[in-house]
Amino acid sequence: MPVGRSSLNPDPPVRLQFLGGGKMAEALIGGLSTAGWAGVEELAVVEKLSERRAELAARFAGLVLPDEPLDGVDVLLAVKPQDVEVAAGRLAGRRVRRVLSIAAGVTIATLERLLEPGTVVVRAMPNTPALVGEGAGALAGGSQATSADLDWGRDVLSSVGLAVVVDEVHLDAVTGLSGSGPAYVFLVAEALIEAGIRAGLPVEVATELTHQTLVGAALLLRQSDDGAAQLRANVTSPGGTTAEGLRVLGEREVPDAFVQAVLAAAARSAELGGA
Repeated sequence: MPVGRSSLNPDPPVRLQFLGGGKMAEALIGGLSTAGWAGVEELAVVEKLSERRAELAARFAGLVLPDEPLDGVDVLLAVKPQDVEVAAGRLAGRRVRRVLSIAAGVTIATLERLLEPGTVVVRAMPNTPALVGEGAGALAGGSQATSADLDWGRDVLSSVGLAVVVDEVHLDAVTGLSGSGPAYVFLVAEALIEAGIRAGLPVEVATELTHQTLVGAALLLRQSDDGAAQLRANVTSPGGTTAEGLRVLGEREVPDAFVQAVLAAAARSAELGGA
């Protein structure tokens, strides 16, 4: 192995191995080590691209980078959906007790069919803000998963944000809401920046104000005892500027458009999962 710590008889032993070393795996490695769930030297990544292995080794000193999956070590499956079958085949004979999958759209039934009988499966749906430690994800357990297995999966995901346990039937809705949700927020950001520019602000000023407005509003929403509707009412004076802006958004049916976007994304997730 050209990079990383040797996988032969590692000391301390590896607690979790990642199949796939993409950005979400990188975020989770950073989150788990920062949270103290495991030291970097207790984590391993099986990644086929040598350039990517080198990047991970440079960022995480002591990370184990084996060429093949390790025997008897829990797995976080972080490959693309079309690569799941091949990845599952690589686990054959490795005595893996449980697998936490973040492969989008791949159902528990599919995972349990591809993996060796008796393997505990936990399926999860994280989102991209996990890259900055502010993710919002959900997970569901398979037929062999116990409450302890779900706690294990939640501990892993919560290292990079919020993680909630749901029934698998709800994961499509999670995909439409929090999985795709960041894209909706980014679209709002684009529109607000453009609006600021059209109103006469320099690009840099419109961009900075938009970013901070979104961050501030999100923090206020999370920390306040008031819900979203009350917070909106608090900032909306009758006949004022905010009321005028909200009137336009209501006339354009923007709130309902967001509802329909989430429902459409959830329906597409269900279609892909059944493909």
